[in-house]
Amino acid sequence: MRGNLTSVSSQNMAFSDCMKPTELPADKKGINRKNWRNRIRFLLKSNSSQSILHLMRNRLYRPSADDVNQWAQSLDKLLSHKYGKAAFYIFLKSEFCEENIEFWTACEDFKTLTSHKDLVSKANNIYEEFIKNEAPKEINLDYHTKNAIVQNLHEPTETSFLAAQRKVYSLMENNSYARFIHSDLYRELCAAARGEGKHIKSESNQTPTPEVICLLL
Repeated sequence: MRGNLTSVSSQNMAFSDCMKPTELPADKKGINRKNWRNRIRFLLKSNSSQSILHLMRNRLYRPSADDVNQWAQSLDKLLSHKYGKAAFYIFLKSEFCEENIEFWTACEDFKTLTSHKDLVSKANNIYEEFIKNEAPKEINLDYHTKNAIVQNLHEPTETSFLAAQRKVYSLMENNSYARFIHSDLYRELCAAARGEGKHIKSESNQTPTPEVICLLL
């Protein structure tokens, strides 16, 4: 899967993975300047995060130290683990670009469908939510990729969104994923998985709050 999804070079992208500070709504500019802990506290208040929080509070999904270490091997490793995917979602949401992983996940679900009726329904839902101009979670796609999707809406196949999914995957891998692996959040996830959460320091030399450690692990 990873081989197929990473075949598109990020150099050919006509879009960026996250909103730039100047593009953020006025009420979010201040939040973007704060550290990730404050941004995560902000996003946790949104209703869309409740299912993720339920997953992350469930002990059955808490990762081992080996699991967390493997997330740094590849984006594919990260997304194949339920908790890793949830943690990455939280990170993307803190950067105001969670629509990328939501679109990628919707495409994965789309490819499991078999009936024509279900394919048409799901294809139109994905188009309305992520593809059309001014969609509520619009992802940035070049004209040709978007047009190809529109042309296939009435007779979709399991590959209808493949080109767009490859581009979004490549973009996450080369941008958001790299930032996630080098973030305080991932470093603290590694430490907490090793049972060292109470001792690790962030770049600001502040010990992670028990609230954050309990929430994430």
